Amino acid sequence: MDLSSQPDGMKYLIVVGVVLVTYFLVRRIVLPIFQRIAHRTKVTWDDVLADPGLLRRLSWVLPPITAWVTIPLLGFEGTTIDRITTALLIISAMVALSAILRAANEYYLLYAPTSDRPIKGYLQVVMIIGLIFGAILTIATLSGAELGGVLTGLGAVTAVLILVFQSTILSIVASLQLAGNDMVRLGDWIEVPGTRVDGDVIDVALHTVKVQNWDKTIATIPTHDLVTSSFVNWRGMSESGGRRIKRSLTIDQTSVRFLSTEEIDRWMAFEPIAEYMEVKRDELAGQTPAADGLEGDPRRLTNLGTFRAYAEAYLRRRSDLQQDQFTKMVRQLPPGPDGVAIELYVFTATTDWVEYEGIQADIFDHLLAMLPEFDLTLFQHPTGTDVRAAGSLGR
Repeated sequence: MDLSSQPDGMKYLIVVGVVLVTYFLVRRIVLPIFQRIAHRTKVTWDDVLADPGLLRRLSWVLPPITAWVTIPLLGFEGTTIDRITTALLIISAMVALSAILRAANEYYLLYAPTSDRPIKGYLQVVMIIGLIFGAILTIATLSGAELGGVLTGLGAVTAVLILVFQSTILSIVASLQLAGNDMVRLGDWIEVPGTRVDGDVIDVALHTVKVQNWDKTIATIPTHDLVTSSFVNWRGMSESGGRRIKRSLTIDQTSVRFLSTEEIDRWMAFEPIAEYMEVKRDELAGQTPAADGLEGDPRRLTNLGTFRAYAEAYLRRRSDLQQDQFTKMVRQLPPGPDGVAIELYVFTATTDWVEYEGIQADIFDHLLAMLPEFDLTLFQHPTGTDVRAAGSLGR
């Protein structure tokens, strides 16, 4: 039967009928069968393909294909309906490409061993290139112009296009730099100075990076800002297995004094610092004695130095602190108007936030409680209670 000899009205009905039948067969029969088969197999990749949203977008391609194949048989080649059908085929192919790339990203996040390194930016670059190419083909098809002529016309407005898509171009470059240099991964804790961005990365896209802050708010920052400005990535801390404690105790300088002989004997019997006391005693014994009656005898130990030695010994005994390959020290900072600070610089053996805070609190609770044993006083500014107490003494 020669379909091209049929009246135009009949030809149009044939095209519409073929499209509708194809759409019905795909949506009502083919897709449900494919979904049932995919869910019964043991492999995982076909479960992503069986997603209803993906299949629905893929099904939009088949009706234009059947129409595009049928049109030459009806003698519609080169006509307006032929160009419209071809354009619809290109558009549906772009929709299908978008769905496939989205499914590829979903599969990567679920099953890839390196899923913490996002590929969403790369896929979006591919999508943009595909959309640009599809738009050019659609324009050339609908206008009936040669592809070379359309490209020549676009070349004349290149400067305008660059200006319009400037942010997209910057985002493409930034996204490639972030991924290529492994600057940001999903799950990284990042902090951007001068902004409210301080939390875990939950999405890395072409134009934006989404961060879930610690207060559960979502912050969005342009991708190119992470390349052009500085930010802090705490991944190194997480991978090292240790988290730093850097906090100080401010000692009232008026409470610093030399140890008496009785105190030295008492601390010599205290096992945690007995070795330190013995070493210091032998060390100071070899020094030249001071003149008689001189209070500042260099051979005398201080309560502050002994407390610092105790703090070091206490940290060495804690199993929840990193003892090897990490800096661990107790140092004295320069004296100031708020007293003299004894700073602890040590790393915990865990990076968990809750455990870290608990370890830090335990350490300082203990050291604060030990200060009176060394006859040391913690410095603090006068409070209302102190002022009232001073006033009552003056009456």
